[in-house]
Amino acid sequence: YRANLWQDSDYYCEVWCESRSIGGVILSDCQDLGVSLYPAGGFSSLTFVYEAAQQINQIADGKPVVIYYIGDYDPAGVTIDKSIEAEMRQHLDDNVDLTFERLGITERQIEDYDLPTKPRKEGDKRSLQVKSTVEAEAMPVRILRKLLRDAVECLLPEDALAVTKVAELNEREGLRQIAEAIDGVE
Repeated sequence: YRANLWQDSDYYCEVWCESRSIGGVILSDCQDLGVSLYPAGGFSSLTFVYEAAQQINQIADGKPVVIYYIGDYDPAGVTIDKSIEAEMRQHLDDNVDLTFERLGITERQIEDYDLPTKPRKEGDKRSLQVKSTVEAEAMPVRILRKLLRDAVECLLPEDALAVTKVAELNEREGLRQIAEAIDGVE
């Protein structure tokens, strides 16, 4: 059972990532924060992005939509999020205000966190500005999770997470008591 953490928020938020391995790293944070997680698996199928856009059209309810993306910093990785965003915008209703932000890996993060790089593959003509590559998995987990939590929590009303956790605890206890009472009836 989860209470709706986002009901009083001014935003609707999702998290997208390039791979399932990164998805596994941030899944518990996404669950705790009540945001949907979409591991895109590289360049997403048109159907996958279309269906996600249709879901946003139905549930955003006029709120600005913020999508955070985490992916590799390599010739393909720096274009995947742009591809997803472009495809998403084609299928969103005109009244949907979308902010699509690359949360990681960025060129600045490579410098700030001294992330290990590899040379780009020779002959790859995509994104020539990418001189060396960094996989998202190279970001220390605690830093990646903190970046995600800080970004998502900024979209929530103050203390919403703490208040929701207390409410969930009380509601679960009430449901447990009801279940015990029903179980005791013969």
